[in-house]
Amino acid sequence: MKKFKYLMLLLLGVFGSSPAWAQAAEAETSWMGTLQQMDSSQLTLLIILGVVLLVIVLLLFLMIYLMSFMSAVLKKENPELAAQPSWWDEFKLKYVTGKMQPVGSPEEKRLMKEHTFDGIVELDNHMPPWLANVFYITIAFGVIYFTYYTVLGLGVSQYEEYAEEQRVAALQIEAYKANLTSLIDETNVVFDESAAAISAGQSIFQANCVACHAQDGGGGVGSNLTDEYWKHGGSINDIFKVIKYGVPEKGMIPWQDQLSPEQIQQVASFILTLQGTTPANPKEAEGERYVPNAPASADSALVAPVDTTKVVAVAGTEE
Repeated sequence: MKKFKYLMLLLLGVFGSSPAWAQAAEAETSWMGTLQQMDSSQLTLLIILGVVLLVIVLLLFLMIYLMSFMSAVLKKENPELAAQPSWWDEFKLKYVTGKMQPVGSPEEKRLMKEHTFDGIVELDNHMPPWLANVFYITIAFGVIYFTYYTVLGLGVSQYEEYAEEQRVAALQIEAYKANLTSLIDETNVVFDESAAAISAGQSIFQANCVACHAQDGGGGVGSNLTDEYWKHGGSINDIFKVIKYGVPEKGMIPWQDQLSPEQIQQVASFILTLQGTTPANPKEAEGERYVPNAPASADSALVAPVDTTKVVAVAGTEE
């Protein structure tokens, strides 16, 4: 019977430790990396601590074995001690199973209910100690929980937790949007017609582009940005690409190292608004006439690419 109990405990230990094995397998790589980063003195100290821990564990096992041996010897020499229940039996009786009345005893008959069914008699036994203890623990936990969160107000309420989660989520959304704007390129850029984007693009244009393309976009050293003729295509994607990479052989420098992708989108969007305006001294048409296939706009740069109208060059001599 004892061997059976030991076997069951061993199986429970194996099943209970299976999640720990999975976690240990996942963490094995990090442990190996940490060990490789240690110097000789740290490794020596770690080995010493391991040896000391092993000695302590061996001493504990030795003490348990000696206590079991002494208990067996005392019970053998004194039969009265052998008849006494072990500490585990006393613990189980007091806190787990409780005292059960022997079958057929007068005590059991006094516990019988008056009604029976199919030879089955109901006994009026008390609640098992383990279940009663669990019930008492839940009551104590409820009192402590109510006092901590409601009476003293020390704990964070569910509403406060929700508000904090919303705050963190808002920060994550802003970080996500900021990251997306850095991913804008010539393949997914769209015309941003929002007032803020056009105003920002105009400021960038006035600070960097007027020397070659004039204040009103009529052109000079650079091309005329108000007509329908373009050398490198007239879609928002083409404009973005020219601003980003430039046309060095024509004097148009690349701006990808000086302007962010969002800023390039803004100035490209502003240049598209110059389409059809009347500059004071327009330069003659250059390149081929651009006819948009499917004009479209978006409130942000986070939409699929669409061809619009008009294209550009920034601070250079080529559109």
